[in-house]
Amino acid sequence: MTTEANKAVVQAFYDAINRREFDLLAQYCHSDLKFYHQMDTPHHGVEGFVASEKQNFDAFDDWTMPIVELIAEGDKVAAYLVFQGIHSGLHQGVSATGKKLRFSLLMLLTLKDGKIIEKRAHFDRMDIRNQLA
Repeated sequence: MTTEANKAVVQAFYDAINRREFDLLAQYCHSDLKFYHQMDTPHHGVEGFVASEKQNFDAFDDWTMPIVELIAEGDKVAAYLVFQGIHSGLHQGVSATGKKLRFSLLMLLTLKDGKIIEKRAHFDRMDIRNQLA
């Protein structure tokens, strides 16, 4: 697939997330998907990704996570996103604070056969904790 086609898959994947249409994500993900929210901690399959991430999304009201920039080379796509939302539920052991959270993320995605087979999340956990403290 071309880099533009790979970028289109990633864009569609995040568009579905932002619309909260988690049931559509499987169409963009390879059956062997591995999601790493920490360097050496994989979640397997789209079900593992949704289970891991939905609990985070559920802890924030009115959240958005738009893509700011996509860069692609070969089978790799880097997505720079900005998450923001109001902390309304338990998140990483922190009870709801009502505070607005805003942080950046860099995702490195690998595609195979036109689908996302690996997704690695990079963000500053301490920035999140400090904003919610």
